[in-house]
Amino acid sequence: DFPSQLLLSITYIPLDWRFSRTWIFNCTSITMFASTYLFNATKQRFFFKAVKIIIPLTWQPKPEYLSLKTESYDKADVIVADPFLKHGDDPYTLQYGRCGEKGQYIHFTPNFLLNDPKVFVHEWAHLRWGVFDEYNNDAPFYPVSISSPFRCSANITGKYVVQNCAGDNCIRNCSYDNQTKLYEAGCTFVPDVIQNTPASIMYMQSLASVVEFCDQSTHNEKATNMQNKMCNYHSTWEIIMNSSDFNNTSPINSTSPPFETSFSLLQTKDRVVCLVLDVSGSMSSNNRINRLYQAAEIFLLQIIEMGSWAGIVTFSSTAQIQANLQQIGSEQVRQDLIKHLPTSAGGGTNICAGVREGFQVIQQKYTSLYGSEIVLLTDGEDGGMSVCLKEVENSGSIIHIIALGPNAAIELEQFANVTGGLRFFATDTVDSNGLIDAFSGISSGSGSISQQSIQLESTALSVAAKQWMNGTVTIDSTVGNDTFFVVTWNGGMSPPDILLRDPKGKEYRTSDFTVSNVNLQTARLSITDTAEVGDWYYWIQNNHIASQVISMIVTSRAASLDVPPVTVKAHMNKDTNTYPNPMVIYAEVSQGFLPVLGATVMATVEPKSGPAVDLELLDNGSGADIIKNDGIYSRYLTSFNGNGRYNLKVQVQGKNKTVRVGRRQSQALYVPGYIENGEIKMNAPRPEVSNDEIQAKLGSFNRVASGGSFVVENVPLGGKTDVFPPCKIIDLESQFEEDQVLLSWTAPGNDLDVGQAERYIIKMSESLLDLRNTFDNASSVNASGLIPHPAGTKESFQFKPENYIIGNGTIIYFAIRAVDNASLISEISNIAQAALFVPPQESSPNNPPNNPSPNPPDNSSPNLPNNSSPTPPNNSPPNPPNDEGFISHNSSLM
Repeated sequence: DFPSQLLLSITYIPLDWRFSRTWIFNCTSITMFASTYLFNATKQRFFFKAVKIIIPLTWQPKPEYLSLKTESYDKADVIVADPFLKHGDDPYTLQYGRCGEKGQYIHFTPNFLLNDPKVFVHEWAHLRWGVFDEYNNDAPFYPVSISSPFRCSANITGKYVVQNCAGDNCIRNCSYDNQTKLYEAGCTFVPDVIQNTPASIMYMQSLASVVEFCDQSTHNEKATNMQNKMCNYHSTWEIIMNSSDFNNTSPINSTSPPFETSFSLLQTKDRVVCLVLDVSGSMSSNNRINRLYQAAEIFLLQIIEMGSWAGIVTFSSTAQIQANLQQIGSEQVRQDLIKHLPTSAGGGTNICAGVREGFQVIQQKYTSLYGSEIVLLTDGEDGGMSVCLKEVENSGSIIHIIALGPNAAIELEQFANVTGGLRFFATDTVDSNGLIDAFSGISSGSGSISQQSIQLESTALSVAAKQWMNGTVTIDSTVGNDTFFVVTWNGGMSPPDILLRDPKGKEYRTSDFTVSNVNLQTARLSITDTAEVGDWYYWIQNNHIASQVISMIVTSRAASLDVPPVTVKAHMNKDTNTYPNPMVIYAEVSQGFLPVLGATVMATVEPKSGPAVDLELLDNGSGADIIKNDGIYSRYLTSFNGNGRYNLKVQVQGKNKTVRVGRRQSQALYVPGYIENGEIKMNAPRPEVSNDEIQAKLGSFNRVASGGSFVVENVPLGGKTDVFPPCKIIDLESQFEEDQVLLSWTAPGNDLDVGQAERYIIKMSESLLDLRNTFDNASSVNASGLIPHPAGTKESFQFKPENYIIGNGTIIYFAIRAVDNASLISEISNIAQAALFVPPQESSPNNPPNNPSPNPPDNSSPNLPNNSSPTPPNNSPPNPPNDEGFISHNSSLM
């Protein structure tokens, strides 16, 4: 009831529960400090009023541990867990979206969270308000002749130093290259411990004086950092002020939060799921009841985790319990459950009756519905759903909805929205496997990835009589336990002819597959022990007299508790969209907390009617993708076929020679040392993982993931006009080559990042802000001969600036807009800077003028206040000599 509160959910996945009480005590102390710090940093507006800490099932139960309601690991704001591949304790926030869009989660290791509460606020600003770092690992310094300092604020003092020069234990001032005017490799900025500036939390929050975010008065728009690149050169505080949080609150006249942070300890329990399945008359059409059986059977036999509890309810005009809760402790329990799945349909549709009966099934064993799950599938409309909406919302149960066919009740999404459930949609197009993919996507949200089923393959094809369907499924080294190959077909009682060959040449034929009921048209092969790593080949022949749709579904689980499997998470940026607002498809490919790079990622978007749209998602740092090589593959969706539900499915393939594991790029930086009483004290080197370890042999792999459903409204009927301009160019770079400028960027599309633009408008100015604010009035570059390439292509353009005197120290800023064939114009690109420098005729690169190397300090083994955050350069260095000759500096003002 207090508008300035921020609700924080923390999930902790420890290795040893014995340290739980100490960790929780320290965590609460750190969070309370962070709450006060946040309150003052946001000018007495925001604080943490309530914190829920979710602890795992493996910890010993305590009386103070409450039951989960709709909270889960997958929805936590903060995940506290040891990293896969030990590479220090660097925290980061996973951000998919653009400036001002909420991030996915913050990842802390147990050690770091307990050591630096101010970093908590730094990362919270990323997560909650979609701001970005005010530093840049890849381009940490300006050329030394540019007077503007890199950091925010410019008043932070310190020195540029190099440690361990020439193999000796020494510290000296950095030298710079006389041609590029950039500092040498290994140069770092070491701040003074005592500072007077209060900004900025997104730059170096570890300094005692830093208590504010950068605002318009302190922001450095020229710095080459993600905050400028993504937020159009606006300060962090401007973005926070533009948030809905800020607009809905007022400052409080107090130096401390009006409430102490309250903490709740919630413990996960065994998973409890009840299937609530529609068997009304409409389920007998379009082979829906058989498809329901096939999909639910896969869920019960392959998807739901061992140790979970499962029950079954069916409903039409009324509801009936088909199976009370049973704990899945053996294969026999799974087989017993599928005997209760429906095989016939008839009657009306009463969704509330089905949900209430599902609640009854759960409450026969548990007094509370908290943390339980209902999987609700229906194909029908029901005008009475609103009657039980409040009851559903207050139940504490999570409702996952599966809408089947074009007429499923439009109110279904409300059940998922108010309970935090998943949303799926399956069409009647049988060669899309939509219903099977929906059930396969309902895995546990407990965070125990080693127990979760992973879908490796889901493909379907209409096969003519006597023709073959064939393919390859790669089983990689991270999976292989509990592996199933499932073949389904429609038409004909007997199964198709199946031949499956493993990587060592062992063959499995139709007789090796189990067909429990030919009327239900499913054949299943369970691989004993761990499946062989490598390519599995299959050939399936339609031996029916007419064409039939045949599908192959493959699921598996992690091969080892110690090595996380490769996983894929797919979703849209919005669950509901109003046309023509753009939508973005995201697919996160990772192994543990590390991104998987170089994969081929294909998204299929299926409307309720009409053809599906296939798009390749990219991780190239352009278009919808904000960061290159972060394992987040993205693309704009611009093709919509009518109003209503759409279904998203993502297929991922990694090839042995191209795929690799990367690092998270947005980690808080390590402060190398500090200056106290004039003495430089260096911290221990930042822990790093070797390239050999990080580039571990991942091998080839296949993955399939359902991205759930989304709803689009206001799509015009009939012919569609062009409403999407080319997307904003976000990777423009520029450099001088003698007296000419070379620009490079990634081509946008005709519609956002799809297709091909018509032409470019290129502008230049000696003022960055003038170029941003009055682009049309800036000097034009003649680009009439420049024809755009298809979206995603790397573009380059070289020209000589007109009406500019090019000499030593010349700095020019450039920006681009793209125009499509309907004269729609993109946003202004990021602004790139080209700086021209003249090398001296005689220079000594190791000891430039006015930059002497001091004697190393006597004592250089420090211990700074823990590893803090970001640290680019500091004092404005001396101006270089002014001699003749052209040398360029390549810079992109991101």
